[in-house]
Order: sequence, then C-alpha cells, then structure tokens
Amino acid sequence: MAILWQKNHNGALYQVRTAGNSRRLYKDGVLHSAYNPSHAVTANAWDLLMLPAFFYPDDKIQNILLLGVGGGSVIHLLNRYVKPRQITGIEFDQTQLAIGKRFFGLSQPNVDLIHADAITWLETYQGPAFDMIIDDLFVENLGEPVASSKADSKWFTLLLKKLKTDGLIVKNFIEKNSLVQSAPVTNKSLGNRFKSKFIFSHPYNENVIGAFLKISADSNYLRKRLVANQGLNPLKKTSRLRYRLRKLNT
Repeated sequence: MAILWQKNHNGALYQVRTAGNSRRLYKDGVLHSAYNPSHAVTANAWDLLMLPAFFYPDDKIQNILLLGVGGGSVIHLLNRYVKPRQITGIEFDQTQLAIGKRFFGLSQPNVDLIHADAITWLETYQGPAFDMIIDDLFVENLGEPVASSKADSKWFTLLLKKLKTDGLIVKNFIEKNSLVQSAPVTNKSLGNRFKSKFIFSHPYNENVIGAFLKISADSNYLRKRLVANQGLNPLKKTSRLRYRLRKLNT
C-alpha cells in the first residue's frame, strides 16, 4: 500500500493511502474511509450502515442525515444504491472534509457537507425531519477508534426528535456488547418507540450496526431487495457484499 498524501495537522497525522484503484483515509493510524470509484461496496462495516435502507421500498428514503463523514464511504454507497434526494453530512474535523473533497470524490450536488460538532448541531437543528439518521461518530485514542456519541436514552431521544414518524436510526458500535447495552435495548420505554430492531455484522469486522426502525420490518424483504439489486446481490460469486442479519431482542 502506497502513501499518496500525508500531513501532520494539529498534532494528528492524516494519510491517504492507495491500493490499486482504492483509496483509504487514515488518521493517527485509524482507518476512517475507503473508496474505489469502480465499486462503491467497501467489503467493510460502512456497507452495513447503508443496508438498513433496504427495509424500505425504493424512493422512500429521500432525506438522510449522516453524523460523521470521514472520507465519505457511506455517502458513495447511499448515492449509488439508495439514491436519496438529499444527504446532509456533519463532520467536526475540517481537515477530513477537505480530504474527502480532494481525494474521495465528495462533490455530489445532493450532498451538503457541514463543518460542525455533530451533537451540538443536532441539538440546535430546526429543519425538516429526516427519513434516516446514521450515527458514525468516532474519534481516535491511542490508535483505536472510540465512539464520541453515547448510546443512552438522552441521545436516542434527541435523534428521535429529528426523525420522521416512519424513519430509522442506524448506529455504528465498536463491538456487540456496546449494542446490547444501548438504551433502545435495555430501556423498555425507549425501545417500545421502535417497532423493529436489527443487528448487522460483518464476518471480518468487529463493528456491529444497530438498526432501529419506526416501522414493522421483515428481514426476508430486505434480503429479496438486495438479491434483486445487480450491484449488491450477495448470491453472486463476484459480489463484495458480506453481512449477517438478525432481529435484536429488547
């Protein structure tokens, strides 16, 4: 893997590395994004952040909020396979936003990138509710990713206030135990505000994705939709999509 670009800024080392046609963004040794213009599927946890949108019919998920942009892996996935009208991306690290625009193709007309603290921004946001909110907020600590948003009742209540009545919340968790201890799972009152809850995992990644939906959802429906999508169909030998899915019990 070759280093295409690197910079020390505010005590952090940013690197853009290349491997074939793929580009990867690292900050202090932590992988934040991967992008290959030939295929948006990353064969990593970012794919799982997009997949819950397939619990809904085509054209239903139109307004998406992404908390934590990185280099924009999830944005490319959403635009290629979900095709929303609008994606709003909130990113605290202005250097990462600049890298995303320069090296990772973040120039789509339907993408609004905002430099802000995502938690503060969400607390003061007064605009239209979102169909889908993705929480991918992480910082680095000693070369390891650490979640910068809590999975407690206060945080999920705030997310729900900005969500449409039939929308969904997707959150990236470092590992399974963090998910099973999160408020939508352990707090019955909060958990009852979601009609469906699922856990997505990847066979080669410790991260797990929690999907919390305001609608009743069927995993078979999602699987059928993925099989019908030529770019994602996991049954094809050439497919890069790998995932496991099961219902999450409260």
